[in-house]
Amino acid sequence: MTKFILRRLGISFLVLLGGSLLLYVLTINSGDPIKDLRESNADNREYLISQRIENMGLDQPWYSRYWEWLSGAAKCVKLECDLGTNRSGVDVTSLLGNAAASTLRLVILATVLAIVIGITVGILTAIRQYSGFDYFVTFLAFLFFSLPVFWAAVLLKEYGAIRFNDWIVEPTFTPMQIAVAALLIGFALQAVLGGDRKRRSLTFGAAVVFVGALMAYFSAVEWARRPAFGPVLILVVGVAVAIGATALMAGLNNRKVLWAALTTAAAGLVAYFVFLPVLREPTWVSLLSILALVVALGAVSGWFWGGYSRRLAMGVSVTVGVVMALLIVVDRAVAGWMGLLDIKGRPISTIGSQTPNFTGDFWESFLDKGVQIILPTIVLTLVSVASYTRYTRSSMLEVLEQDYVRTARSKGLSERVVIVKHGFRNALIPITTIVAFDFAGLIGGAIITERVFGWKGMGELFQTGLDTVDPAPVMAFFLVTGTAAVLMNLAADLAYAILDPRIRR
Repeated sequence: MTKFILRRLGISFLVLLGGSLLLYVLTINSGDPIKDLRESNADNREYLISQRIENMGLDQPWYSRYWEWLSGAAKCVKLECDLGTNRSGVDVTSLLGNAAASTLRLVILATVLAIVIGITVGILTAIRQYSGFDYFVTFLAFLFFSLPVFWAAVLLKEYGAIRFNDWIVEPTFTPMQIAVAALLIGFALQAVLGGDRKRRSLTFGAAVVFVGALMAYFSAVEWARRPAFGPVLILVVGVAVAIGATALMAGLNNRKVLWAALTTAAAGLVAYFVFLPVLREPTWVSLLSILALVVALGAVSGWFWGGYSRRLAMGVSVTVGVVMALLIVVDRAVAGWMGLLDIKGRPISTIGSQTPNFTGDFWESFLDKGVQIILPTIVLTLVSVASYTRYTRSSMLEVLEQDYVRTARSKGLSERVVIVKHGFRNALIPITTIVAFDFAGLIGGAIITERVFGWKGMGELFQTGLDTVDPAPVMAFFLVTGTAAVLMNLAADLAYAILDPRIRR
């Protein structure tokens, strides 16, 4: 395995070297970098031209400039990158850091959501092939896949930002809105859960009543302006996740795993009360420390309760620990929502990744950046989730037709074990390839999405470099995206070996 990794890294280095040379040559020959100054009528035009020539090194041959960039990029191995300056004399390394941070905030969340939603829905549609739910999801997948990104982004700005900001002033629902929402959610839920006509009717009726009552309550108390979460809801959701994760990964008959998961949920609630003073005005270090502590408590709980299922119990408990930590963050963020509305009456802006010169505390700043990421995340998630849904469905259907799956069913194994352990694991192999390349591609920046929402990310950095015939930002973009593509491709190969031991040979 070590030789394989080293060989792949060596080949990837040669590919990156050749790609960087080709991109550099194409960029510098795509136009005249001082065309705008040649056409200028400014009195100091000659001085401006000389400054730009000096900043971009245009008085040197192209191969000298490329070698200078390559030498600076090689210092990234020592974490001392020197990627030169752009045509205005601004350090490109600092520009790259800001752009990468902005894009990663957007890409990581969108990719995780697309993977989780897409794979989950894909499995459900494969299990219920040719059902009404399958046809409906297939229709939505093709719709999202062909969705014009700029059109969807503009619609989200209109309804998700402008009209939401108008509604949040007096956040109430009309009886018609409550009825329509309850009926739609009830119809969708009964389609997902399936069953005979009686079961579907009960699911539909219960969902309509529950959603209608919940929306009426939220409207009466104006919950959207004065939201509350609280420790009781944290515990309820944590227990539900513990039971659900145990049922999915181990089966509820495995009491040791169930007790480990429930213990982790209880430990998470205790951690909430213990660290509440710190959580009122935390730092990122303290939040990560609490996350690590809750996860460690989950691992200890799984080890203590696990018995013969110790490894499985630790995995389930750690999952519950992560969810409990996220619930704690949600609780504290919800508590800061009223403060954000006091500072910023219209919370969701249509442009930018955060409010300039924002003066709120930690949670108010956290919410300000969080609400700005919602709309572009939805756009990228809708586009990506369509692919994951179709690939997962196709892969699962192929695996479920294999002989070893039929053998597992004939041995009397439960459908959960057949789907999760025998079907899903093998179906993940082709999906891993899609995940790796999709994540690497998104790191390059969603140029259209970033432009519509005014994000200064990797896409904007690349576009600006091309428009101004400035190779420094373009090459910085290539350095990040090319390296990401190589590393994600290598990670996919290693994941193959984990999922299928036969590949290790």
